[in-house]
Amino acid sequence: MVAIIILVVFLAVIGTPLFVVMGFSALVNHQMAEIDLQAVIINFYQLASKPMLQTIPLFAFAGYLLTYSQAPQRLLHLSRALLGWIPGGLSIVAIIACSILTALTGASGVTIVALGGLLLPALAKDGYDERFRLGLVTTGGSLGILFAPSLPVILYGVVAEASIDDLFRAGILPGVLIIFLLSAYGIFYGIRHKIPRQRFVTSDLIKAVWDAKWEIPLPVLIIGGIYSGKFAISEAAVVAVAYVFVVEVLICRDIRFRDLGRIARESVVLVGGILIILGMTMAVTNYMIDEDVPTRMLEYFSARMTSKYAFLVVLNIFLLIIGCMIDIYAAIVLIVPLILPIALQYGIDPVHLGIIFLTNLGIGYITPPVGMNLFIASIRFREPVLKLYWASLVFLALLLVALVVITYVPWISLVLIAPVDVLP
Repeated sequence: MVAIIILVVFLAVIGTPLFVVMGFSALVNHQMAEIDLQAVIINFYQLASKPMLQTIPLFAFAGYLLTYSQAPQRLLHLSRALLGWIPGGLSIVAIIACSILTALTGASGVTIVALGGLLLPALAKDGYDERFRLGLVTTGGSLGILFAPSLPVILYGVVAEASIDDLFRAGILPGVLIIFLLSAYGIFYGIRHKIPRQRFVTSDLIKAVWDAKWEIPLPVLIIGGIYSGKFAISEAAVVAVAYVFVVEVLICRDIRFRDLGRIARESVVLVGGILIILGMTMAVTNYMIDEDVPTRMLEYFSARMTSKYAFLVVLNIFLLIIGCMIDIYAAIVLIVPLILPIALQYGIDPVHLGIIFLTNLGIGYITPPVGMNLFIASIRFREPVLKLYWASLVFLALLLVALVVITYVPWISLVLIAPVDVLP
């Protein structure tokens, strides 16, 4: 058994695709435990039968359509016309724009690639120093994970069998808290460094609103529909794809029909990777459940840690490390089934756990030394990764402050779904 663990770790370290590592682990462990290998295929069938899973490819395709259109530029211009008069206004624009795009695409790397080329020159032109603008844009790729229709939230709901509607409601205030802290720092920076403000011009705002008139209703339609209960998540996914297709392909004509195949292929590659990893990881997880691994972990923690708050400290440190090393989708399907029974034993609400879990993994994207967004930004901006470490430290500290509040003040997550029970 020890030899198998060492081999699996070695395969992961040398860069073997994660689904291969998990598949190898699943097959070997099932064989050693004399469990019929058909159980692995059954896991894939069970995965395909989950009703919420259909939303992932639909939201991913809608997000990629938006990314390849001119919608990000139009929304950026609108945000700047609306908020540019505030001290550090462009930094707030960048934070909000990154949050929206990450929520819609579910991929933080896409946000850095799509908006980085727009935001960095604009920030430089307004007088923001290199360290601030690199740190801001790199961090921006980690924002928006908690907002609808974020794919990681949907995936957590599927794996944890938690209400996705409740998870989206629970993510509102924690997500706003993160944006508020980063925006407050942007305002402080703007005042301290005397960043020139953009004069508020009504005609510019009217023009920006007119240019983005078709994109403005999208978040209202989708997010408002989900939060108000007008749409189920699966219905919202269909509406999102249909609306984005009509607007970006037929009305604005930013995307040509001949490009749809390429864009669909890219979104399918993302989703296919998620599903393969999910299926293989579910096989490993079910093997661990058969071997009573969660029960033994629970007994271990219960014997050594009686305080819920101490458990949360250990959990946050563990998840930050996991967030650095493993893709968020793989981390959800691999870790959640193991952590959830232990968290329930300590009286932690599954929805609150989901917000803690996703916040940690989002922060892990920019946590040195191996946070994924640090390397994506390094490639995109052609900067040494060490420079991005230093550039992101202030923003990382602010995100950790938000994490502490989210972790130890559960009503921030739960008040919108259970206002009577969670208020002091």
